[in-house]
Amino acid sequence: MGAISTPLVLVLLFCCLVSVSQAEYLKYKDPKRPLNVRIKDLLKRMTLEEKIGQMVQIERSVATPQVMKKYFIGSVLSGGGSVPETNASAETWIQMVNGIQNGSLSTRLGIPMIYGIDAVHGHNNVYKATIFPHNVGLGVTRDPVLIKKIGDATALEVRATGIQYVFAPCIAVCRDPRWGRCYESYSEDPKIVQAMTEIIPGLQGDISDNSRKGVPFVAGKNKVAACAKHYVGDGGTTKGINENNTVVSYNGLLRIHMPAYHDSIVKGVSTVMVSYSSWNGQKMHANHFLVTDYLKNKLKFRIMVPFNFTEFIDVLTYQVKNNIIPVSRIDDAVRRILRVKFVMGLFENPHADISLVNQLGSEEHRQLAREAVRKSLVLLKNGKSAEKPLLPLPKKAAKILVAGSHADNLGYQCGGWTITWQGGGGNNLTVGTTILDAVKQAIDPATKVVYNENPDSNFVKSNNFSYAIVTVGEHPYAETFGDSLNLTISEPGPSTITNVCGSIQCVVVLITGRPVVIQPYLSKIDALVAAWLPGTEGQGVTDLLFGDYGFTGKLARTWFKTVDQLPMNVGDKYYDPLFPFGFGLSTNTTRY
Repeated sequence: MGAISTPLVLVLLFCCLVSVSQAEYLKYKDPKRPLNVRIKDLLKRMTLEEKIGQMVQIERSVATPQVMKKYFIGSVLSGGGSVPETNASAETWIQMVNGIQNGSLSTRLGIPMIYGIDAVHGHNNVYKATIFPHNVGLGVTRDPVLIKKIGDATALEVRATGIQYVFAPCIAVCRDPRWGRCYESYSEDPKIVQAMTEIIPGLQGDISDNSRKGVPFVAGKNKVAACAKHYVGDGGTTKGINENNTVVSYNGLLRIHMPAYHDSIVKGVSTVMVSYSSWNGQKMHANHFLVTDYLKNKLKFRIMVPFNFTEFIDVLTYQVKNNIIPVSRIDDAVRRILRVKFVMGLFENPHADISLVNQLGSEEHRQLAREAVRKSLVLLKNGKSAEKPLLPLPKKAAKILVAGSHADNLGYQCGGWTITWQGGGGNNLTVGTTILDAVKQAIDPATKVVYNENPDSNFVKSNNFSYAIVTVGEHPYAETFGDSLNLTISEPGPSTITNVCGSIQCVVVLITGRPVVIQPYLSKIDALVAAWLPGTEGQGVTDLLFGDYGFTGKLARTWFKTVDQLPMNVGDKYYDPLFPFGFGLSTNTTRY
């Protein structure tokens, strides 16, 4: 090969210097530039196709690097149960997310995608993650400090899999337990729901006191963007029918369903998801007044409203090019999306941090979940007379019975939105401790534990048990599949209660996502505990049953007598509950 002439070397060097110089003047890539300058610089460089691509969120299963590059996709999500492989490790998740991200970074402008997932009670789609109690239980705690810690732990576990964005928290105010999403709501009381928005700084980090209202905030690589949902009034639909119509006055909407959104925005929540439900007959997605005039303009909310549409690129492009939709509306939406990505630091750190993988299902997080279980349980009855309480149970006894369909079933214990969208049954879904295993760990080694899922009365009477723990409830469900007009305990729960509690002293532990019909069986039951959907850490239940800790939880929902009374909420004119809002018995600890 011949020698290269000096003039040619100089020309090549000059070209390289020009290229570097041009790169330095891409303002949007400079983290030292003001946020609005970066947004403005990037937006003016984008074509219509690139802008529309940023508005699209597609499902993981179709998000190949090629698709990300071709359509300039801005966001990817995992729906309930959408995983890279069965029982995928944190490393496998990271490999998938980074692969998708590489497709986005290979585009002309290199705009990183943001990956979202439903993490509604911990990182619930992921095998071995810590599954916290569902919100219906967390509302009972009335403990914002605890809720913030749960947000922090959830953020770490989500980041451990390379994901930067969660579709949580749900800040619906469930006013009718017939709604299939009622367990996603903290309470029927808007003040409790407001207090529980403290999960947002747990997920995202603490926003500074001098920050502008409505500006999203994410504190760094150990935090995630949060999403307050579902705006607004989704918990007030007629008869609790999912995505149906909420009939309430404007003042009622502001008083009951809006306060938590105000708090969320003040705390810097990154996104808001609009509800599929209607308010007084008008679909929320079409409600210009509530979405634009109130949310964006009055509450000064700056950021994106996420869309889950995957096939609207051609239609939207046509509408813009034919002046049906003004470009200014597209720019407004994209500006909000870019703001979140810049604030999160995605342009500087688009790839996952492998050093966090050990955070997934860590012992520290499981202990936090166990504490949350303890604080979320409500003792509704303790002894057939106040003078003879059954709880706490003695750890040392000759022989005890554990019965019920939910006693040895981790899937039932966790409920919907666990590994899959609807949840599932059995003990192979994920890793955790069932209530039966927790009982075995808690009792004295000399105590014999007999487990029979649904014993008949003869078996119970003939075995001379000291007492029985009966764990029954609802089977897992999510969203519309959980809508119910009867709110009964799943079979064979009622017969198990009758057979066991009609024969010996028993405590019934209810694993449900809401209050259920219990009055017909109450006289047979010695002690009754509402455990809601406690998650993977079953020891939190036995911590209270055996007196290592005392019961402290107070109902954050009204417990009805019959479904004919519904909807019935605290403060109603005709209020005649079985157990009123705020009710909950206490016990002393026997730990010492």
